[in-house]
Amino acid sequence: MPQQARTGHAVAFAVVAAIALSIGAAHTQSMAPTNSAPNPYRSIENWTQLPEGRKWGSTAAVDIDPDGTSVWVAERCGANTCLGSNLAPVLKFDASGKLVKSFGQGMFVFPHGISVDREGNVWVTDGQGKDGMGHQVIKFSPDGNVLMRLGKAGVTGAGHDTFNMPSSVLIAPNGDIFVGDGHGGMSNNRIVKFDKTGKYIKEWGVKGTGPGQFDTPHALAMDSGGRLFVGDRNNNRIQIFDQDGKFLDQWAQFSRPSGVFIDKNDIIYVADSESESVSKNHDGWKRGIRVGRVSDGAVTAFIPDPVEKSNTTSAAEGVAADAAGNIYGAEVGPKRMMKYVRQ
Repeated sequence: MPQQARTGHAVAFAVVAAIALSIGAAHTQSMAPTNSAPNPYRSIENWTQLPEGRKWGSTAAVDIDPDGTSVWVAERCGANTCLGSNLAPVLKFDASGKLVKSFGQGMFVFPHGISVDREGNVWVTDGQGKDGMGHQVIKFSPDGNVLMRLGKAGVTGAGHDTFNMPSSVLIAPNGDIFVGDGHGGMSNNRIVKFDKTGKYIKEWGVKGTGPGQFDTPHALAMDSGGRLFVGDRNNNRIQIFDQDGKFLDQWAQFSRPSGVFIDKNDIIYVADSESESVSKNHDGWKRGIRVGRVSDGAVTAFIPDPVEKSNTTSAAEGVAADAAGNIYGAEVGPKRMMKYVRQ
């Protein structure tokens, strides 16, 4: 091919890429805020029963047990880190809020994301590293035995066997493992896929605003059709992919996604803990939990953050819903676990 033709093709490709990037950015920034959906839920604080003398730490991770009623939480040892603590950060509560299981003491720096698979195994990401710990995904049996570790303890990287601040993990019905690797700054911005044995399969994503690019892949969820939903937090959008990483769609109507959860009925729950507080690029959007339908992306309910003004993370960062439709919000700033039930 002549040099002039090659140059022409390169210019054309660059133009197309630039258009795709600008469309993606414009789509997420131009949508009117979805702050007006009704709130049919009442709030229940202090529904859990912690051991005497123990208080909640920052809590970003919550998921539901296969029994549909028990709630798993990973909290940061009564503070915002587990370094130097002998408290167990991985907690299981029954439907009444009674603590029935706890484990993981001395194993985490910064528990961040959680996923409970169909067999009841509990997967937790450690989003920071220090003293030979962290930057890993750890799989526990329901009784707390370590079954698998992904990543190298305390080591950052972007290889097949290293992470840099992994935020989220999700287990597909067939056992494949998806990790949202990165949490801002100089960390990674990719989705890494492994098979059920922990063997690396593939990855996709770099930092950016275009389709398939990320700026903090903070949360993961999967609908009944097997589509992977990525909470691309600092881009103020959810990106939707097939399980091979093919980009399918992006949604901005659920605000700035810190947490994403999809139940068996394909109802989606999205927690925004940063708009008009930590975030400097999402004014006009209110923090809180938005509820909607996967089928058409409609926002049908909104549980607003009761705090009107904040300069730090506020309201739920992690979110889950049990089989009865009760919603659970894991809060980093306020350091609490909230429950919301229909009125």
